[in-house]
Amino acid sequence: MSRRLVARLAGAALRLPPTRTGPVRVTRDIPVRARDGVVLRTDHYAPAAPDAPTVLIRTPYGRGGPLRLLGRLLAARGQHAVIQSCRGTGGSGGTFAPLVHERDDGLDTLDWLRRQPWWAGALGMFGVSYQGFAQWALAADAGDDLRAMVAVVTASATRDSTYAGESFALDTVLTWAELLHAQTVPWLARQWELKRGQPRLAAALEHLPLADADRVATGVRIPFFQEWLRHHTPDAPYWRTRVFADRVARVRAPVLMVTGWHDIFLPAQLDDHATLRAAGARGRLVIGPWTHGSPGLFAASLREGLAWLDAHLTPAGRAPGGSAPVRLHVGGRGGGWRDLPDWPPPAVDTAWHLHPGGELAARPPVGSTPDGFRYDPADPTPSVGGPLLVAQRAGTVDNGSVEARPDVLTYTSAPLARPLEVIGPVRAEIHVRGELPYLDVFVRLCDVDRRSRSWNVCDGLVRVTPDRFPGDASGALRVPVPLWPTAYRFAAGHRLRLQVSGGAHPRWARNPGSGESLGTAVTLCAGWREVLHDPEHPSALMLPIIHSGSAQSTSR
Repeated sequence: MSRRLVARLAGAALRLPPTRTGPVRVTRDIPVRARDGVVLRTDHYAPAAPDAPTVLIRTPYGRGGPLRLLGRLLAARGQHAVIQSCRGTGGSGGTFAPLVHERDDGLDTLDWLRRQPWWAGALGMFGVSYQGFAQWALAADAGDDLRAMVAVVTASATRDSTYAGESFALDTVLTWAELLHAQTVPWLARQWELKRGQPRLAAALEHLPLADADRVATGVRIPFFQEWLRHHTPDAPYWRTRVFADRVARVRAPVLMVTGWHDIFLPAQLDDHATLRAAGARGRLVIGPWTHGSPGLFAASLREGLAWLDAHLTPAGRAPGGSAPVRLHVGGRGGGWRDLPDWPPPAVDTAWHLHPGGELAARPPVGSTPDGFRYDPADPTPSVGGPLLVAQRAGTVDNGSVEARPDVLTYTSAPLARPLEVIGPVRAEIHVRGELPYLDVFVRLCDVDRRSRSWNVCDGLVRVTPDRFPGDASGALRVPVPLWPTAYRFAAGHRLRLQVSGGAHPRWARNPGSGESLGTAVTLCAGWREVLHDPEHPSALMLPIIHSGSAQSTSR
């Protein structure tokens, strides 16, 4: 079967618009020389069309597989597709150091493009995850040639996602380090490790100190993993040249963002969207029921992305008919896809307070004694589902097993009399008192169905240190916890549930309780903590409610 036919069949399967041009000419392994002499290996998919625009994709994941399909799809639609391996990957020279060289290498590649005889002066960029970071590194300095971007499950700043809540995204970072290393090992060895369930990675996620975890997972030291363990404080100079958030407002090209409610970069990507909107830039935001690696995400990003590039790169291009600035999927029964003029939509921020007896209710708190639990980092509260790098373990799952643990508190509403629709940022304020000054506060919102199964909707974690949150005279701390944003419809008869616990390992690194450094901690200190919910300590979940049952529920 010819590659051209494969591209046609794939386009039909993905419901893409028909191609426009004839045969595609492919040139592989072109040596593009960076300013320091490093050769960046590049593939060029050329369309049979004059004055065609160019779409650049820079990637650390090799230039085969889905990218070959994408290259052919772009070229068949009348666009030059230029796919380049980041330095130190896919045959390119140099050493891969995340985020370090992407701006300069991107500018050098753009200079090379401008000197090609087929260059027509119009540039688009397309990228998923790290490929999107490479876009943001270049975008502000690309000039007027940049006409459109497609940024899929990515963000301009990785620091806050790496240290969400000032903890450490252990599962994401170590899994990614192992994935990058796996590209350098023989194919058969990699397949055997995958078939065995990646036991070395599983052992590494449990290992202490974390400074040795990369060796356990891969057998070698991973420089960036070591650096990220060392440079974890908010003011670390290390990150100043590795985040590009301060350049987002300078980007005038229309940007399409595609992401999922359970994506690891969702909060940071929505920050980028807000920055662009405040700067007056045009764009489109699509949020679906996806995780970082969902097959549905891949299909949607191709459909949306190719249409976006068509609309903004070609003289006769126009935006897809009826496309709204924001399109999102509302989860839960009776949800579905919605078109909105902006994100977030107007909503009523409603407090659902924690009450004694494990009750969650939209009424003021009452006098009560605290609820307590003991957190032991030697047996850390496990993470289940949610935003993870690996799609098979991510997303919505039944939380029954974790809610049965003694180190997890749950607060549950009465059954809803009418549906309750929540769309927008979600946050909680939890008043805690700990036996130890070092602790984590993990909060998760769940939907409890009529069969009493508890399904996670969104969550967040904050790391507490003695200098972050001042305590009151009783030693209680008010800890604000931003949760992942959401769009969800709780059905009538369902209940809201809030989990409160001391961690979610290995999604976040366990808090050892000892105050030791992130990479070297080995001393594990267990301790009691209390969650307060009286009028002086009104612990609550804040929900952006759109319509339907408001704060109404039936009696229990």
